[in-house]
Amino acid sequence: MIRMQQTMRWYGPHDGVSLKEIRQSGASGVVTALHEIPVGEVWTTAEIGKRLAEIREAGLDWTVIESLPVHEDIKRRNGNYELYIKNYKESLKNIASCGLRVITYNFMPVLDWVRTNTMFVNEDGTKTLRFEKDAFVFFDLSLLKRPGAENDYTGEEMASALAYGDKLSEEDKQLLFNTVLLGLPGSKENFTPEKVLSLLKEYEGIDDTRLRENLQLFLSEVAPVAEELGLKLAIHPDDPPFSVLGLPRIVCSEQDIDRIFEAVPVNANGLCFCTGSLGANPDNNLVRILEKHGDRIHFLHLRSVEKERKGVFKEAEHLGGDAPMATIVHKILQLMNSRNTALPMRPDHGALFTLEEGREHYSGYSLIGRLKGLAEIRGLEQGIVYALEQHV
Repeated sequence: MIRMQQTMRWYGPHDGVSLKEIRQSGASGVVTALHEIPVGEVWTTAEIGKRLAEIREAGLDWTVIESLPVHEDIKRRNGNYELYIKNYKESLKNIASCGLRVITYNFMPVLDWVRTNTMFVNEDGTKTLRFEKDAFVFFDLSLLKRPGAENDYTGEEMASALAYGDKLSEEDKQLLFNTVLLGLPGSKENFTPEKVLSLLKEYEGIDDTRLRENLQLFLSEVAPVAEELGLKLAIHPDDPPFSVLGLPRIVCSEQDIDRIFEAVPVNANGLCFCTGSLGANPDNNLVRILEKHGDRIHFLHLRSVEKERKGVFKEAEHLGGDAPMATIVHKILQLMNSRNTALPMRPDHGALFTLEEGREHYSGYSLIGRLKGLAEIRGLEQGIVYALEQHV
């Protein structure tokens, strides 16, 4: 029976988690990118080959590119978007010539992902990622002071957020500001409210409909190229799956995915099935999406979130939370065997354990939490395989 390709995300040579440690985790490959290349520039075969050789020397495979980022000009369809689409196609050709096959990307404007707390303390003392609407609304209204932000919230939501903010110290407010902006590209820079507002202003007049059109036009250019090259493009769902800072979001729901696949009906135009991002939307049925679009799923992010109440969710244990992980893994096994292909999977995110506190890592990507998730998913998969083969 075909099994999932087990991988871990690696952020490159400067990642606090080494390739040696990833190999020792039991993963057979890594998911990574050439993060040092500015967004929009061509990935050359020389640079791809250099990174590929480094990974192979460590005894691993470069299984998935995550990600080949899309320039903001393409998302807005202005500025030098035609040049950046041309460069994207050139990068795809170079990627294919180096033997890589799966490329993940997202189409989220400005922010790649958003949390309001990256060190939320669980009952057992581990720390995890969390999103709380009151904290985010307070950030938007009182810290960022986005013009027109009050039009996006009800009076009750604003009052609740301001009450939340009244309890914060100045140090707490600065931490919240920095945490929300972790999803900005190049986020090691200290962003000021002025810089962020300038980025947001560039999206004035671009709503969901316009952004969806721009995605479709981008895919109509690059997906046929990917198809010819034998590549698979896997769009990552929006995280969180709703509008933030007044920005449009167009990969949040089953209906959004339907539109993307219908607009550009080639198999290379596919999905990164992220059970955490899609699972944070209470309207999404993860199993139904998996069954409906199985032939267009090219990459798997397996994690679970716990939706505490409306507007509040946190990362849960990989086999806990709201995602029906046993059913999902069972369906994935059936899907892979019907397609006769092994899908790459990584255990997305992981709690920070006490042993690793103080060690350098990217938020959500400490080693032990992800290793625990990988071991749990591998064990779950093995148990399901055994049951299927024994007809239990």
